[in-house]
Amino acid sequence: MAGSKTQREVNGLFELTESARESLRDNPYYNEDLAPTKLNERTWGTYHIAALWIGMSVCIPTYMMASSLMAAGLSWFQAILNIALGNLIVLIPMQLNSHAGTKYGIPYPVFARLSFGVKGAHIAAIARAIIAAGWFGIQCWIGGGAINAVIGVISPAWAAWAGGIWISFFLFWAANVWIAYKGAEAIKFMEAWGAPILGVLSLGLMIWAVSGVSAMGKGVGDILSAKATYEPGKFWSIFLPGLTANIAFWSTLALNIPDFSRYAKTQKDQFMGQLLGLPTTMAAFAFVGVFVTGATGIIFGEFIWDPVAVVAKIGSPFAAALGAIGIIIATLTTNIAANVVAPANGISNLNPKKISYKMGTLVTGVAGVAIMPWKLLETAGAYLFGWLGTYGLFLGPLAGIYVADYYIYRKKMLDLDDLFRGEGGRYWYGTGYNMKAVWTWVISAILPLLGKFVPSLSFFSDNGWMIGFLIALVVYPVLMKSENSSLVSEKEHKEMTGA
Repeated sequence: MAGSKTQREVNGLFELTESARESLRDNPYYNEDLAPTKLNERTWGTYHIAALWIGMSVCIPTYMMASSLMAAGLSWFQAILNIALGNLIVLIPMQLNSHAGTKYGIPYPVFARLSFGVKGAHIAAIARAIIAAGWFGIQCWIGGGAINAVIGVISPAWAAWAGGIWISFFLFWAANVWIAYKGAEAIKFMEAWGAPILGVLSLGLMIWAVSGVSAMGKGVGDILSAKATYEPGKFWSIFLPGLTANIAFWSTLALNIPDFSRYAKTQKDQFMGQLLGLPTTMAAFAFVGVFVTGATGIIFGEFIWDPVAVVAKIGSPFAAALGAIGIIIATLTTNIAANVVAPANGISNLNPKKISYKMGTLVTGVAGVAIMPWKLLETAGAYLFGWLGTYGLFLGPLAGIYVADYYIYRKKMLDLDDLFRGEGGRYWYGTGYNMKAVWTWVISAILPLLGKFVPSLSFFSDNGWMIGFLIALVVYPVLMKSENSSLVSEKEHKEMTGA
């Protein structure tokens, strides 16, 4: 439908015209789940976007992130600084990639078609989906542990039963799958109500910590007395890999953020919501983890970094139940938004006519169990430097490709209709795959991956996400310089919008 009016624009936001939607109805690369959101479906304001990030950031992995860095040798202040800096850095590609979602209403798998091609987008979407499935399993294991802990406080017989953790795990798993299955509005409702509850519960943990140490004649200064333990000259060898791990923590969402920004009312709503919701909450809740853990060292005589274990240690059934509810809400709000939506959309994109978003959520649920999350959480090192530190090396180049493609190569001008066209469409690239994007991904990941195996190149893996991102930002426009068939000129953009 090139040259005809296929998209409509209101206040800088675009949607497909009804005639364009109708013409795509039987297209194999189109379904209602992947279709651009209509303007009247974009109902998320600044509060909803901020609440989404508060809900996702207040979670057990955030609470334990600082502990992993402190276990590696950093002081509590250095650990919080590392977390805040990492999240400010990842916020940059997050904001940049959000723009296309809000402007054109497209989800991540469709956004990936721009650079990788209609078929090639499967590569990027499934790479993101595999990581999300791993996170989904990790969060379900943590949430299941909270349920198991509170039942164990109430019933000693349950606490002694080895099968309790598995029953709890699958109960929590089922709750996650069910809410995600209900769709975007259910997620929006859960996040909007979950954010203030999580704020109150975090404050409650701080109050408990202060009152507990006060009863023992100690103060806040005693809670925050932990010093750095790294060897002289080893600071950067801990700080930089930790920074990469912290960037990697949300580097997944830096890719598929269009899955959520497509529901924002305006660009200002998505921008301010993320700015207010992400870096501040991550640093603040990591501090809650440091503070409460410092208090456990005084109250119980040992540092307990796992909040589930803290809840169980308190002993009071009421306090344990309240704490477990907080952990369950925190894990639900994070897990569904961060780890189900992306793989569900990615799986649907494999065959839009046969696989719906709802079917994708069920497949994600099964994959989250198959990945065996209990193995990924065996040690702090395996979690921080193994899991987070490795997958971040692959996602940095992807983020760089998307930013370079949308801003440098395309100048933010898209043909919505052609994003769902197969052979003959401008995003088909001859075979359905844009191999220049694939080669950019490979080239950009080489140095960071080599650093994992060659000690003299460890700098590149220690800073793998940033290095991969910057290399892709340069390489992709160079490789695409002679590729003009997928570009939309300003004149064409006006014609298809009827301007």
